[in-house]
Amino acid sequence: MNNVFDVIVIGSGVIGSSIAYHLSESKNHEILLIDKDFPLSGTSGSTQAWVWVHSKVPSWYGELSMFSAELYPFLEKKIGDVEYKRTGGIAPFFNKAEREKAWRLVEQQAEVGIDIEVLTRDEVLEKEPSLSSHVAGATFSKLDGNVNPFRLVELYVKAAKRNGVQCSFYNQVIDIEKSGDIFRLETYKGVFRAKKVILAGGPWSKDLGSMLGVEMPVKQVRGQILVTEPLQPFLKYTIGGIRQADNGEVLIGYSKEEVGYDRRSTLDVIQQTAKMATDFVPALAKANVVRTFSGIRVMPKDGFPIIGEIPNMDGAYVAVMHSGITLSPLVGTLMTELLTDGETSIDLTRYSLARFEGV
Repeated sequence: MNNVFDVIVIGSGVIGSSIAYHLSESKNHEILLIDKDFPLSGTSGSTQAWVWVHSKVPSWYGELSMFSAELYPFLEKKIGDVEYKRTGGIAPFFNKAEREKAWRLVEQQAEVGIDIEVLTRDEVLEKEPSLSSHVAGATFSKLDGNVNPFRLVELYVKAAKRNGVQCSFYNQVIDIEKSGDIFRLETYKGVFRAKKVILAGGPWSKDLGSMLGVEMPVKQVRGQILVTEPLQPFLKYTIGGIRQADNGEVLIGYSKEEVGYDRRSTLDVIQQTAKMATDFVPALAKANVVRTFSGIRVMPKDGFPIIGEIPNMDGAYVAVMHSGITLSPLVGTLMTELLTDGETSIDLTRYSLARFEGV
């Protein structure tokens, strides 16, 4: 394997693999995609895989999510079937205060072209009869859906390889140094050098940043997910916290826990999650849970993506965010624009690492 590259992307999850693929489409870069484990070993392989737009606030963040969701049909034409389905998304509410909040959301998102309906109780039960009869209504948007994360990452990596990207998996980066205009990466499998380096390690981006003397304002958040036995299709839409997969399994997850890198499932959260699910969809009380899994998500300090060049360090970039499944097509596109042209079609100032005090 060559050990000198134009660009090294660290992290082969959905964001890193998207960047490697999109950048390889320009045919102007020698690229290495490196990971301490393998694609899908981390967050991207332990997700419900929503492509979710309508409740992302403020509206400028919702707009970013909408732009990315709109790219999925075009992405499939390039890399293959990632089982993207725009099912529409329902976010139920159960009282008057939540209804008033829903109307404020509609007004806010309309400013950027995100179309949301506020459904009455009868309207939401007509759309999704399996919801609890206690529901007071819901917000609904046709923009929301889901994807198969395994197909998505697999096809990103395959397409990148076809374009000449080299991959080095099961190869942890131990140290990163910059000498002049060149970054030197020491890894378990040797030393690699590149003119540019992109930190896309998800929850591990904090550790990668520290190698460059950069404080990444992110934390690790565990999400636990329950999976039922395969059931006959009965959920038409992606519902906040619940979706039914093509094989009939229902994936359920609501939890957010700050427990570092601990990926264990815990009985208390499993029980809480099951109760919330049956409160929303009573029919799930009869379903057997056949497995559980947990994923460690990365969460920037203010909740919004960190995308762009690292301040005061030419050639070093970062792409770290929650909602990577939703945002991956757009982030790959924007990072390619940034590295190739030095500017992006969408202003990334709001998402710069420089927005955090002390950076």
